[in-house]
Amino acid sequence: MTKNRLLAFSDGVFAILITILVLEFTVPQFQTGHLLTAMIKQWPILVAYIVSYFYVGTLWLFHHDYFQALKSIDRRLNLINLLMLFSITLINYPMALVAETISRENNNDIRIAFIAYAVIALFISGTFHILYRYTGKHPDLKSAQMKQADFSKSRFDPLISMSLYVLAIISSLFLVPLGAIFLLAGIGFHFVAYLHLSNALGQK
Repeated sequence: MTKNRLLAFSDGVFAILITILVLEFTVPQFQTGHLLTAMIKQWPILVAYIVSYFYVGTLWLFHHDYFQALKSIDRRLNLINLLMLFSITLINYPMALVAETISRENNNDIRIAFIAYAVIALFISGTFHILYRYTGKHPDLKSAQMKQADFSKSRFDPLISMSLYVLAIISSLFLVPLGAIFLLAGIGFHFVAYLHLSNALGQK
């Protein structure tokens, strides 16, 4: 498989995933004259969708720029990419869990939903760590631009995000709001990691 085919396939997976995310929106059950109230009660799915859309969108930006900067791919890198895409496509499930459990307002269920989200996010960051390690050991896959780039600010980014998700999992066991803060911090940090990559590659 050529790099262009890998990018095209990956872009298609990201596009389908984002489409699936928005399909969680459904017309609420409501009594005539009370539609607005029913819509307001759907705020958990809206918030979960916004966070997940930002998360997936940032992952797509990072994935696109990183693979675009590679000179070539090999079979193992292609397999790593498939693993990454698999992990990212799982995000719809915990997003739906978080929205549903917040709507039902049961603290134990909310805890489990946040932990599930953090576990999937940890898995995703783990695949990016594998990507970093593999390309680091195979400089022949890198373009001249990537070889000259200074990745000193970003080489530990996957480990940082993984640490935040581990903290989210542990914190959720004792205090759900704190777990949610660490989870959001991990998701937000992905944008920081993308900026590190973009700056290193001289993107504008």
